[in-house]
Amino acid sequence: MMAWGTIDDAEFQKFAEKVESKVKSQEIRQAVEASSRRVGTQSLKGVKSRTPVGQYTDGRTGGTLRRGWHLNGPTYNGALFLIEVENNVEYAGYVEDGHRTRGGGGWVPGQHMLMTTLFEIEDMMPMLLTPVMKKFGGLFD
Repeated sequence: MMAWGTIDDAEFQKFAEKVESKVKSQEIRQAVEASSRRVGTQSLKGVKSRTPVGQYTDGRTGGTLRRGWHLNGPTYNGALFLIEVENNVEYAGYVEDGHRTRGGGGWVPGQHMLMTTLFEIEDMMPMLLTPVMKKFGGLFD
């Protein structure tokens, strides 16, 4: 049998102990949950600002669709954190995706307020997650 030498894993063991202490103290989960909440809050803010507000014939404004947006989560299922931004107003999907007009004569294009917001949030993820990464900056040094 051939020997390649010895490996000193003291540095790795030290790192593993640091990670284990963070995991046991729930620090990592709390920090990721806070970041998830930040992502959800920013998503809700973005989608609400993009949601059109209807106007009645007498000049009053509506806002039912905009008020219909809400955030669920973050929830943790052992493998991932889940954040849901949803709108239960019955016509929300038609405004988001577009729809045919009555009689089928035309098409009203979708506003894509949720899809646009999700693309924007995806671009903002490094900024939104930076605080949690800074909190554990010493962990990976």
